Amino acid sequence: MRVGVYPGTFDPITRGHMDVIERGARLVDRLIIGVTTNLSKSPMFTTDERLAMVARECAGIEGVSVVGFDLLLMDFAKQQGASIVIRGVRGVTDFEYEYQLTGMNRQLDDRIETVFLMADVALQPIASRLVKEIAFYGGAIDKFVSSNVAADVAARVKQIGRKGS
Repeated sequence: MRVGVYPGTFDPITRGHMDVIERGARLVDRLIIGVTTNLSKSPMFTTDERLAMVARECAGIEGVSVVGFDLLLMDFAKQQGASIVIRGVRGVTDFEYEYQLTGMNRQLDDRIETVFLMADVALQPIASRLVKEIAFYGGAIDKFVSSNVAADVAARVKQIGRKGS
């Protein structure tokens, strides 16, 4: 059985993430969506909230499960029995970062391959941080996330309040 891991913070999960998940799920027998926290980011949602959000969005995709993790990606992949790590790439900037990360990961465990999936051209500009910023300033985010996620983000923005209000 070929097991893949698609890691991310998913804060929030976007249509771009979903595109990579749906296509990645076709490449492996089992795809584990690893929800983690990036130390360089300040998440809008807690880990438990992101886990629930991702699980809800992926509920209809066969062979996909959602697991939280807080350890090195290569250790998590090994723990899950994965032989593939799937990474979404939007453009050159993402590629440069991912290329360096892949090199480091290969130093940690060269038995686990990294596969890059380019986001669909129409979805390439979407980034979670931009979705949050647009929502924070009252913009519509329906083009970038599902209606359920848009509602989650709107509720959180209302809860924390808008800057300058």
